[in-house]
Amino acid sequence: MDQFSEYDGVGLAELVARGEVTPLELTEAAIERIERHNPALNAIVYKAYDEAREVAKGPLPEGPFRGVPFLIKDLGVPVAGWPRSYGSRFAASVVDAQDCGLTRRYREAGVVLVGKTNTPEYGITGTTEGAYLGACRNPWNPAHISGGSSGGAAAAVASGMVPMAHASDGLGSIRIPAACCGLVGLKVTRDRTPNGPDDTHYAMGFSVDHVVTRTVRDSAVMLDATGKPRPDAPFAAPPKERPYVEEIERSPGRLKIAWSAETPSGRPIDPEILAALQATAQLLKGLGHEVVEKGLGIDYRALYAARAPVSGANFAAEMGRLIEELGREPEEHELEPLTWASLRGGRKVTGEQAFRGWQDLRVLNRRTLAFFEDWDVYLCPVLGTPVPQVGYMDPVALEPREMNRRQSEVFPFTPPFNFSGQPSMSLPLATSKSGLPIGMMFTARFADEATLLRLAAQLEKEAPWKDRRPALWG
Repeated sequence: MDQFSEYDGVGLAELVARGEVTPLELTEAAIERIERHNPALNAIVYKAYDEAREVAKGPLPEGPFRGVPFLIKDLGVPVAGWPRSYGSRFAASVVDAQDCGLTRRYREAGVVLVGKTNTPEYGITGTTEGAYLGACRNPWNPAHISGGSSGGAAAAVASGMVPMAHASDGLGSIRIPAACCGLVGLKVTRDRTPNGPDDTHYAMGFSVDHVVTRTVRDSAVMLDATGKPRPDAPFAAPPKERPYVEEIERSPGRLKIAWSAETPSGRPIDPEILAALQATAQLLKGLGHEVVEKGLGIDYRALYAARAPVSGANFAAEMGRLIEELGREPEEHELEPLTWASLRGGRKVTGEQAFRGWQDLRVLNRRTLAFFEDWDVYLCPVLGTPVPQVGYMDPVALEPREMNRRQSEVFPFTPPFNFSGQPSMSLPLATSKSGLPIGMMFTARFADEATLLRLAAQLEKEAPWKDRRPALWG
């Protein structure tokens, strides 16, 4: 373990600013950690070491993370000259000609891009296992999953390879891996972090980009750096009141917090997860918040039925763009069974069905958002079960229907807030008897990241997770 793995991103940037370490030294240290842990974890799938060394030699922008090593998820964020496989054999030949808007913002923040992280095929599953990139494993116990679809990012940060990494969330893909790996994972408000101008894959509105981190302040500071509205953004998120780095220094006040273990299927969650949820509710009461057991009370069945044709048509459209780019249709062996099922199903959706789904979602999302007229925060777990072992949700081996059944069992809580666009955050507030993290999920009103960050900073102080270390660390 080197000394730099103990610092968060802000801390490393402060060392650079004081001249106590150079960006090149931080880059070399990160490379050493990656080489030490990646054989066991398979978190990093593209290494840009030589490029990173040249960038680290400077000059670097005077951003809040000047000189800090950073990783990009191998999915929807282009980096000039780097491959973008989407975790799929079919897209293995794609190389991006230029940075996207979000990559430019990361560079402006001062980070040094070192490589790309593992993701399941097209980010479809909540576990990072796939035929092309292979399974990413959990630093706390490599027999278990790191979550998905930002599983490579979470494993890299949790093991100390880098202090933070890019992640994205379409149905839980920031919060799930953060929960599995004991990290802070904030799904920001829809369009809070623009990725224009070529951002067709955000048209559905469910997906957002941010980071997974070990500290609340890294999440806040990076959101200040990247969460700036573009003048041409079609649906820019409402502006923040003040910088998020200032919010984490403010008291959250006495919040009205509802909590529940209700699941869309009505299936009870694991007793150990329930106990952690109840303990979190008691912790919040002890901090002076008004805490009441109360479910969302929404029609989950109708919500998911409305979402199905919208997501199906969107996936077919995105695959259509990739097919046009590559100039051919995928061959049978180039896509996994669940991906084939998603593509074939999406191609059958009519325009009428897709727009009917959108219309229904609009109405149903109002019911989710109306809940927060009376409550500041909604608390629930991220997972309904302990972190599964690698192979339990193998998208290559399992028939698609069974794969989806298992996913709904393990990940029942996250999707509604992608549909409504609200900010939602996983915090590592508990540990299972087997030594694996348990994440608690906090959701706030639309565009109210400030409340989540203030509450998260309070919990980080009162129930710190900083000193918990996985088996593979630093």
